[in-house]
Order: sequence, then C-alpha cells, then structure tokens
Amino acid sequence: MIQTRQDLKRFMDTEDALMEHQNMFIKWMFRSDDYLPNLLVKCLRKYEFYKNQKRNIFNIMPYAWYLWNFRRLRVKTGIILFPNTIDEGLSIVHPGFRRIGVFSHIGKNCTILPNVLIGRKEPGLKADVYIGDNCYISTGVTILGPVTIGSNVTIGAGAVVNKDIPDNCVVGGVPAKILKYKE
Repeated sequence: MIQTRQDLKRFMDTEDALMEHQNMFIKWMFRSDDYLPNLLVKCLRKYEFYKNQKRNIFNIMPYAWYLWNFRRLRVKTGIILFPNTIDEGLSIVHPGFRRIGVFSHIGKNCTILPNVLIGRKEPGLKADVYIGDNCYISTGVTILGPVTIGSNVTIGAGAVVNKDIPDNCVVGGVPAKILKYKE
C-alpha cells in the first residue's frame, strides 16, 4: 500500500486530520492511554513504508526500529493489526482489544471501536474479509470470513457478521441482518 514517501505523507496527514482534536502531549502528561492507539497507527504506517521498500544499508535500521516499536505497541495496546491490510484514514477512537487478521482488506476512512474481532469461521479456511470505504464498526463486533462488507456500512454493537453486506446500510444482531438502508 505505502510505496513512496508521498504515500506515507498522505496517509499520515489523513490520520492526523482525524485525530487533530486529541492533544497527545496532554494525554501523555496525565497518563491517559488514549494516545497509544494513535501512536500505534503512526508506527504502523512507518513500518509499512519501510517494509515495502527494497532493503539497503539506509533503510535497514529504520525498518528494524519500527518493527520493534510496532510489536511493542501491539502488546501494550492489545490492538493486533498487520501491515498492508488497512487503507488510509483508520480511526481508532478508544483503547481496547481489537484483532484484525492478516487476511483482511479494509478500505478508506474506517472507524473501529474496541472489542472487535475480524477472523475466520474455522481454522485453516482460506477466508478473506473485504470491508469497503467509510465503514463504522461498533463495539463488540465479530466478523467471520469469508465475507464482503460494502461501503458506507454501519455495524451495530455486538453484531456477528457472517454473510455479505451490501453498500449503504445499517446492520445489527446475531447473526447480523440489515436493519435499514441509508439514504
């Protein structure tokens, strides 16, 4: 996903604009854990950049640093993300557990709240999860692949998504079903 420095700058600027209302320095001073998810996303983007570059003498040290820091922050925050799975504009609003599998493909400007699990229906199953742009995934959602979720979808709290969802709708329930369509 992130191949050039311009891509890295675009990703970082987009995510900084989403988080501009949060002053990370003040949260750090008062020992709030709200700044950690934002720090994880910034580290993820830089790690993706160096991971996608051809290895040479100039980028092996930054690659090793961001790899180490990314793994450290994943353990500290409880947010398990993988590089090259999430497009620009990721918004992690609150700290808390999130597990997004390596087989996920998440579109632009998505918001993911705590206690979200994106996984497979059964172990060993080749199950890709595709999530469109501008999606809002609420607290306690479980998404079990293989599944495709359209753009502009809101998934309600505690929903279990195990079937495809079309664009522009609100879903909820166990198993998730369409509650209404957006205008």
